[in-house]
Amino acid sequence: MNMVVGCAAYEDGRKIADLDIERLNEFETTKTRFVWIGLHEPSLELLQKVQKRFGLHELAVEDAQNAHQRPKLDVYGESLFMVLQTAQRVGHATQFGETHVFAGRGYVITVRHGPSSSYKEVRQRWRPEPPSTLAPGLPAMQPQQRC
Repeated sequence: MNMVVGCAAYEDGRKIADLDIERLNEFETTKTRFVWIGLHEPSLELLQKVQKRFGLHELAVEDAQNAHQRPKLDVYGESLFMVLQTAQRVGHATQFGETHVFAGRGYVITVRHGPSSSYKEVRQRWRPEPPSTLAPGLPAMQPQQRC
């Protein structure tokens, strides 16, 4: 199974290029340019590579490596870390999974664990007219808070 399900660059809310996760350092993020990386059950090595590139908080990366987290929203400096529980209907049964989301200036990283629909459709919906909230990038966060 491929752990990287998507890696793309966006500018002013529009997708401008697919990126190779091994060459992330070649893409410069700005107030209006960011990277969205979609991962599915990534290895610790891959998460640490992404952590190093974007300065992700160590505790959040530890949580993202391990499924079965409680839903939460943590603020680390100017970045967010969210844990969302997901549900997917498969036949007559409902299967549950998790999505962990890192968001900060220049990046959105989604980490899926267990059954979950792809976020490909979400990214495709932006193509004709991206939400205006994506154009300026993410606003500055308040100092570390825990919700």
